[in-house]
Amino acid sequence: MMRNDGRAPDQLRSISIEIGAAPYAEGSALIAYGNTRVLCTATIEDGVPAWMRGQQSGWVTAEYAMLPRATLQRTRRERNGPSGRTQEIQRLIGRSLRAAVDLTAIGERTITIDCDVLQADGGTRTASISGGYVALALAIEHLVRSGAIETWPTLTPLAAVSVGMIRDTMLLDLCYEEDSQADLDCNVVMNAAGAFIEVQATAERAPVTRAQFDALLDLAERGIRQILAAQATALAPALPNIAMSHNPDS
Repeated sequence: MMRNDGRAPDQLRSISIEIGAAPYAEGSALIAYGNTRVLCTATIEDGVPAWMRGQQSGWVTAEYAMLPRATLQRTRRERNGPSGRTQEIQRLIGRSLRAAVDLTAIGERTITIDCDVLQADGGTRTASISGGYVALALAIEHLVRSGAIETWPTLTPLAAVSVGMIRDTMLLDLCYEEDSQADLDCNVVMNAAGAFIEVQATAERAPVTRAQFDALLDLAERGIRQILAAQATALAPALPNIAMSHNPDS
């Protein structure tokens, strides 16, 4: 099938990652998946949630928000607390990013990743995870550079992408128009070691076979490998040794 933006079924949207987009944050990245744009910032604070105190471990958490005109029609600000959808997304982002870092190596500190959607065209949660990893890596670099921690903790790169099916055609990195009509929509989070961190999949109209699902995961992995390479390229100016060692193509 011909996609509305002319891409092949197995082709990502154009990916761009700008580091340092929010200079006051300890780490930041402006990431774009096509027309979806998310500003990801990392903030480091001393202390951890009360239930973690005394465990000699840090914590990574996330918050997610969509600007009112990130969409075609204005979305009201969530002034009375995050909606159920927002809570689900920010928990996904937090779970994913905690899987990237050895929390015991950062001390009793909390790193909060804020993901603010500037423009939404599908894939906001996957872009938030991929951009959030870059912001997190830069925040870790800040801890090392400032002397707050002495050595680099184990940091495993990860990224996320959506895959789906429309009329039996498998598609990589769905935009909003495709996502809204997909027979199956699946968000995949995977690290550079090829291990899956989370898979969220829903068949909207008909069940999918095991063979189809396996093929979708293979398609997601190919896309994620490309995103990991884009992350490494973006991080190279600030973290040349780390970025090189994390590049899946190096």
